[in-house]
Amino acid sequence: MNAAEQAKSLEAASKIASVVNLFKSEFPDARADLKPWANDPDTRELVDPDSIDIGFHLPGFSRLFQSRSILLQIRFHEDALSGDRRAIGAEVAGFNHRGKQWWLSTVHEWTFEGETTPAEEVADRLKVFLQQALALFNQE
Repeated sequence: MNAAEQAKSLEAASKIASVVNLFKSEFPDARADLKPWANDPDTRELVDPDSIDIGFHLPGFSRLFQSRSILLQIRFHEDALSGDRRAIGAEVAGFNHRGKQWWLSTVHEWTFEGETTPAEEVADRLKVFLQQALALFNQE
């Protein structure tokens, strides 16, 4: 779900802003998009209500990223008994004019998959960013 729609409390808005700042500290040229999903019925049907989705747009095609835009999706699970909401994983994907080029899921083996993959230095920095973002949402 669009990050802008998930910022329902001061705590949630603060953590979303912190994730954006974490990404921009690693990749300063990126521009954040808190509403990466279109607001039409077909798209709404595909959106995960238990996620926070943030887009990051680069100034042009990046050879290091092998993409122009990055979609970050942080997934959550709410414990039915305690009501605690925890980040259980994240996915990041790179897109260009031909669509999704690569993706990485923290739920599986933390390996990049796809037609192309980011340069090793960017891949490593993305992994560190994802670890920090998940830790941020799971702080007490």
